[in-house]
Amino acid sequence: MVFARRSAVYMVLVAALVLFLSPFGWLVITALKASSELRVMPIHWWPHDPSLENFKDALTHFEYFAYARNSLTIAGIYSVLITLASAWAGYGFARLDAPGKRVIFGVLISTMMLPQIITLIPTYLLFARMNLLNTYMPWVLWGLAGAPFLIFLFRQFFSNMPKELEEAAIVDGCGSVRIFWRIFLPQSWPVIAASLIISFSWSWGDYVAPALLLDSDRTTLTVKLATGYVNEHGAQMSNLVAAGAVMYVVPVLALFLIMQRGFVSGISTSGLK
Repeated sequence: MVFARRSAVYMVLVAALVLFLSPFGWLVITALKASSELRVMPIHWWPHDPSLENFKDALTHFEYFAYARNSLTIAGIYSVLITLASAWAGYGFARLDAPGKRVIFGVLISTMMLPQIITLIPTYLLFARMNLLNTYMPWVLWGLAGAPFLIFLFRQFFSNMPKELEEAAIVDGCGSVRIFWRIFLPQSWPVIAASLIISFSWSWGDYVAPALLLDSDRTTLTVKLATGYVNEHGAQMSNLVAAGAVMYVVPVLALFLIMQRGFVSGISTSGLK
């Protein structure tokens, strides 16, 4: 009975794995096809002559690495700044006392329900008046502002830390800033890993903000993948788009594989108190 139940669970998990990986699998298969095979009906599931030439062409059709560098710069700056800012805000909500702290935290969490598309036009007008269009300063400011979800994660983690650590530091003459940098932040590596992965994925995969705020030379790889693979007739080359997209997910996948233990631990240890 136990074996049958375990086998059923494994079958469900395998089916779910196949379901979730099927879009990426189809992307890889498309990246291995020649352009002529994409116009054949009915559709061939597997390419007749699989080739890696599309990956080479995807790298050389436009300056792939230059736009990847733009994306990496924006995502790196944004993820580091928003992690530090969210950690500092989460520490304040968890360990410091101030009038109306609970009300402010409730308002902060309620902003998670606000669709980002609503703030799109006001954000553009604000940055335009500040002469920050076609610069990376919007991502710096967004990073310094923190994120409600990440602040929530840090707040929950810091709330569960022993109060004796803080009291011992106060006896030694440490202030709130030093306690945060010397005690709480080094202990919060699991949440830091989760925050870095989440925020890096947000910025790396964002299409709307770079398309709205940056010109074609300083834009990100996300935008260029959607518009850069066209032939001389203006038609999109789907096999090159697929090849470029497969390589596009590598940095996020590599970051997750490096920090996956911390990510899982950070999410699990930041539950509701």
